Amino acid sequence: MATVALRSPAGKWIMVSTILASAMAFIDATALNVVLPSLQKNLHATGADLFWILNAYLLMLASLILIGGAMGDKLGRKKIFMAGIFIFIIGSAACGLSDSVILLVLFRVVQGIGGALMIPGSLSLISSSIDAKERGKAIGTWSAFTTVVTMGGPVLGGALADAGLWRYIFFINVPIGIAALLMLAFKVNEIKDEDNKAGLDFPGAITIALGLALITFGFLRVPAVGLYHIQAYGSLAAGVVFLAVFILIEIKSTNPMMPLKLFTNTTFSGANLLTFFLYAGLGAGMLFLSLNLVQVQGYSQLQSGLTFLPFTVLMVTIARFAGSLADKHGPRLFLIVGPALAGAGLLILSFIKQTNGPSAYWTTFFPGVLVLGLGMSFTVAPLTAAVMGSVSDHFSGTASGINNAMTRISGVFANAIFGALAVLFFSGALQKQIQTMPLNAKDRQAVMQQATDLGNAKVPATISAANKPVIEKAYHAGFISAYSNIMQISAALGFLGALMALVFIKNKTVKQT
Repeated sequence: MATVALRSPAGKWIMVSTILASAMAFIDATALNVVLPSLQKNLHATGADLFWILNAYLLMLASLILIGGAMGDKLGRKKIFMAGIFIFIIGSAACGLSDSVILLVLFRVVQGIGGALMIPGSLSLISSSIDAKERGKAIGTWSAFTTVVTMGGPVLGGALADAGLWRYIFFINVPIGIAALLMLAFKVNEIKDEDNKAGLDFPGAITIALGLALITFGFLRVPAVGLYHIQAYGSLAAGVVFLAVFILIEIKSTNPMMPLKLFTNTTFSGANLLTFFLYAGLGAGMLFLSLNLVQVQGYSQLQSGLTFLPFTVLMVTIARFAGSLADKHGPRLFLIVGPALAGAGLLILSFIKQTNGPSAYWTTFFPGVLVLGLGMSFTVAPLTAAVMGSVSDHFSGTASGINNAMTRISGVFANAIFGALAVLFFSGALQKQIQTMPLNAKDRQAVMQQATDLGNAKVPATISAANKPVIEKAYHAGFISAYSNIMQISAALGFLGALMALVFIKNKTVKQT
């Protein structure tokens, strides 16, 4: 398969088109976190609704991204990439027009289907098109630029949300996607594995989709009905069964969507375990940090978005350089130090209590964001290079799909599990806060029922005027307690990611073919 130089015209068009399309998907996720408070208020959404709005997309993405990568390898990477972009554009426009939580969740599913076809295609095109000697640098460039645009998402989202225009977070994907489609159509050649005559693994796709959906549903029902309700434990048990069936299908299939033999390569396995733990911690940490800043700390949504600028600056200045160094010296050291620093950043952020708002940012949230950004800057490009470098070219789409699936599956689990934990932590802290308050049983129950809305909890109308400020303070204290616990668990996941690199990842590895 012919490859091109990174600086050649063909190489530049590949980079620009893949960066634009990837950024479209990633900006959607980061900007959405920031506009959630506005969205929650505008659509009268509960805390559980918010997690479904996030998870509807992640669930489809995680469920179908493996088959999206395999379809690219078989049918043509550019063709499947473009199909994914088109579906994503349609889903985005429909999300922007949604006037209810139900419609928004449904159209987020459509976005997820498009993303599943689109996201593996970007790295697969780069890995199969760019000369091997420049692949790490190309992936570093992709990581840096997509992260710049991605981390610009919170700023854009905050500005739009403060102006009452949160829907434009979805509409902005339309011109970006159209530009990427035009570049791909006229400037990028089709690339596919001519030797790949295998069929597609639809039984595998169906079973993993059902498994993940049931597990997510089970965790999301825990705060409302309790762990021992059939909706909770029944869904969780059925989900685990479907995931076990998925593994059996992959073992027996002649054309598995997740070839288990790839995991005999310790670098590939270690990098994917690292991805799962680190991105679970990062996803939960960024979500709860955004909610904390706006709903409890008194930041506007634009100010909340601006808090992530140090992260963006570090990614711009370091990610590409880290990719080049990983090409020369191997990714292992970066993948030990990077996740450990990211974990340290999340830990620092966990210790922040009630602050004086944006004026106190530099002495409160800034140090943690800085350390977190530094850790991720050293991790992103070497991690992707380690995954793509551990398999042969004809597995590039599948490998990219598996690694992206790990990121999205970790996001699904993190949102579902951490969402349930946050409500439980919040409820427990709130229970202690109101124990000594002069409330009757009915008022106490009304106060506790608001716990499912987390930081958006409102003082019930039945509470007396004298008690309202005290209840509001209790809600803030309860959320900060839950936030602290969530951030510390997230930090532990970052450190666990570093341990995976220490144990499994090697600088020199034989490619799995």
